[in-house]
Amino acid sequence: MRFMIIVKSTPEFEAETTPQTPDEKLLTAMADFHEELAKAGVLLDASGLQPSRKGWRIHYDGQKRTVIDGPFAESKELIAGFTTIQVRTREEALQWSRRFPNPAGENLPAVIEVRQLYELDDFEPGEQVERFREMNTPSQK
Repeated sequence: MRFMIIVKSTPEFEAETTPQTPDEKLLTAMADFHEELAKAGVLLDASGLQPSRKGWRIHYDGQKRTVIDGPFAESKELIAGFTTIQVRTREEALQWSRRFPNPAGENLPAVIEVRQLYELDDFEPGEQVERFREMNTPSQK
């Protein structure tokens, strides 16, 4: 089972105009936690995202696509980063996520959200599911 730990953005992060090195204590806590995930063999990926002013959204309306450049107003709805883990159970994912360091820093308000990723086995077998399975299988070259 794969889960994504989603770090919600904050107004302070979205207002960032130049990249800033995180607080040393926070950086240490994050590195320690992700090192534990890696040693346990459950870490798949982890990255921070740049502020929404450097991104865009694509709105679909029938066949029409409209590109909307950031920044986006509601920072509480935005993602600042993520960690993806692969574990045996939902309970194991819950245990790991409860230990996730506060992404805003000690004693500051913050939110993380945890969501399970779909697996191809969650879908009815079919030709298109098999196409995705083939794309996700490392080649044996």
